[in-house]
Amino acid sequence: MKTFKILLLLLISIQVPAIAQTNDTARQKTVWTFDLNREIDALAVRIVSKNISAAERQKADYIIMQLNTYGGELAAADSIRTRILNCKIPVLVFINNQAASAGALISIACDSIYMHSGGSIGAATVVDRTGEVLPDKYQSFMRSMMRSTAEAHGKKTVVKDGKTTEIWHRNPQIAQAMVDPEISIEGIIESGKVLTFTTQEAIRNGYCESEAENISQVLQKANINNYLIFEYKPSLTDGIINFLLNPIVQSILILLMFGGIYFELQTPGIGFPLCAAVFGAILYFAPLYIEGLAQNWEIIVFVAGVILLLAEIFIIPGWGIAGISGIILIIVGLTMSMIDNSIFRYENEFNISVIVKPLALVVTSMLISGIGIIYFGKKILDSRLLNISLHAELNATEGFVSVETNEKTFVGITCTTITPLNPSGKVIIENEVYTAIAEYGFIKKGETVIITRFETGQLYCEKKKSVES
Repeated sequence: MKTFKILLLLLISIQVPAIAQTNDTARQKTVWTFDLNREIDALAVRIVSKNISAAERQKADYIIMQLNTYGGELAAADSIRTRILNCKIPVLVFINNQAASAGALISIACDSIYMHSGGSIGAATVVDRTGEVLPDKYQSFMRSMMRSTAEAHGKKTVVKDGKTTEIWHRNPQIAQAMVDPEISIEGIIESGKVLTFTTQEAIRNGYCESEAENISQVLQKANINNYLIFEYKPSLTDGIINFLLNPIVQSILILLMFGGIYFELQTPGIGFPLCAAVFGAILYFAPLYIEGLAQNWEIIVFVAGVILLLAEIFIIPGWGIAGISGIILIIVGLTMSMIDNSIFRYENEFNISVIVKPLALVVTSMLISGIGIIYFGKKILDSRLLNISLHAELNATEGFVSVETNEKTFVGITCTTITPLNPSGKVIIENEVYTAIAEYGFIKKGETVIITRFETGQLYCEKKKSVES
């Protein structure tokens, strides 16, 4: 019996490695795929980062990115490049048509490149929005990025003419030639031209593993035969977030915030304008926070700016340091929340170009909001569109008696403010002090105003225009 047990244990110990090896061979490889068929911008950064993170959680064996782009923002491309290079999972790119400019940088960062017939890769010279070539400082940065990205894939050993030698997996000089027209490589590109490869040219020069027509062929050419594909499909939530992150929608939300705050100040009490401003702020910051762009400190900076601005209006008369600081903090909070903080670098220097677009969007939206308030503010207030309080008619038959007030006779009278009207304050009429509300804008202490109307026990006034001789 003891001898039988020993033989059984020996049999099991011999079979276990064989079984493990068989299971490992038969195990399906997990492949995570997603599309990047768009301009390279902040949204593209979020798409790539989100998919790589999801693939890592899924413990995928491979990631395949289907790419088709004519380029985009340099900072966004650098962020995607860095995310791919730092990814522990092999990333394969299938260029399904074009990988121009920023798309070339992203493709070179991937572990393997496969291209559709008729595709192209290259033309990575840095240009502005109008297509004008930027100064050499930008080209130098792009050259170094292209070169270092190619070098990141290391060298490979080849045997040529009976001799063993090491060559770059992707020639850094070729990567530079995609940026700099002054670089000449014998048999590949002449000086004076920016390098762009067709599919076959890329294969011959080590910038494409093979030609493929679809994802299935990519997997076949990569010798991945037993696999299970997980394909990323944007959800309804993703669609809503992407909609709210559209620059036009963000501009509208900024208009809503500032317009709501202004009209709330013009109408006493907490009402619809304030709700609209808060709603606009939530819709502006929520998707940015969810996507990891808006940080806690950026939201705090925005809120602090609003508090300082309100303090300037209600507590500290005049436009001083509190109001100016508040406006600056609001602009900083709105701008910085749109930027991925990890891309603030430019050859170890602060990259100011990253903030130009979001800053321009915020400042332009604020200017449009200010112009709209000045032009439409009084008309909207006069139309009573914002007056949503409940009204009831009080009849004498129900026991209510109306009381006449002499304040009605003050309409048209000129008087002086004894406190700032922000928008509510005090005026003095015939040595009597009354509460009054500015019709539009804010009125300083000591200004001459004219009473325009009297409604629901409240005087309304506006600054009296000076008559020029």
